[in-house]
Amino acid sequence: MFEGFEKISVKTSGAVINAVRAGNGEPLLLLHGYPQTLTMWHLVAPRLAEHFTVVAADLRGYGSSSKPEGGADHAGYSKRAMAQDQVEMMQRLGFEQFFLAGHDRGGRVGHRMALDHPERVKKLAVLDIVPTRTMFAQVNQYLATVYYHWFFLIQPFDLPERMIGADPEFYVRNAFSRLGGSALAREAIAEYVRAFRDPAVIHASCEDYRAAASIDLEHDAADLAAKVACPLLVLWGAKGRIAQMFDVLATWRERAGRVRGRALPCGHYVPEEAPEETLQELLAFFRD
Repeated sequence: MFEGFEKISVKTSGAVINAVRAGNGEPLLLLHGYPQTLTMWHLVAPRLAEHFTVVAADLRGYGSSSKPEGGADHAGYSKRAMAQDQVEMMQRLGFEQFFLAGHDRGGRVGHRMALDHPERVKKLAVLDIVPTRTMFAQVNQYLATVYYHWFFLIQPFDLPERMIGADPEFYVRNAFSRLGGSALAREAIAEYVRAFRDPAVIHASCEDYRAAASIDLEHDAADLAAKVACPLLVLWGAKGRIAQMFDVLATWRERAGRVRGRALPCGHYVPEEAPEETLQELLAFFRD
């Protein structure tokens, strides 16, 4: 699904990151969400590569990237650690500064990266999220029901790992059906299922969420006075759950100074459900 892309593997100080690369022009890093891999960009990345040097990467713990230990405090899967991987990878590819678009977990990594490394991120696009701290602070029965996995995956090792591992294909397919992923390509879903058949991916993804409910909140609390300095584009699915719970733009304007964005005619999996609209929004933002 990434014809013409070069497959690369980059060793950072904390992990080995799997990625694909193509195109010329200013560098653009694409990061995926849960329970996915870099494959989620397969409809958008080739056309972005007509304008940019596109690097689509697997986050640590996901896909074909390495799965380091999380540690007792889950710091190995803090968004700070996950962002550091990507900064180092881009630097080793020769990119000191770059554009960044992240969906779901990738957007959370991007948010942290823009705070920790403002000199690196020239512009940031986040897709179908509000800040993690906001999610936990405003949780109600509706959110706990539709995003139940936020609270399931943070349970202590190895309850969620055993339950998902009993039938990972059922779990992954059910996750997509719950969040309206019926439009996703069969080949893409097959890749996500393949990845989740690895027990190390299951454990790492749980650690990602455990970090979100612990050390990430500590980092966010320490940075409450800080705002994202670079221009921020926010895209979300008009048919998704985030749109029903939050005033998305208003929420992000509390955390960033230069915010724009809109809802697209889709659910949660924005680049796969609305690839043309996503492409046009990203092109207009990053080329402006």
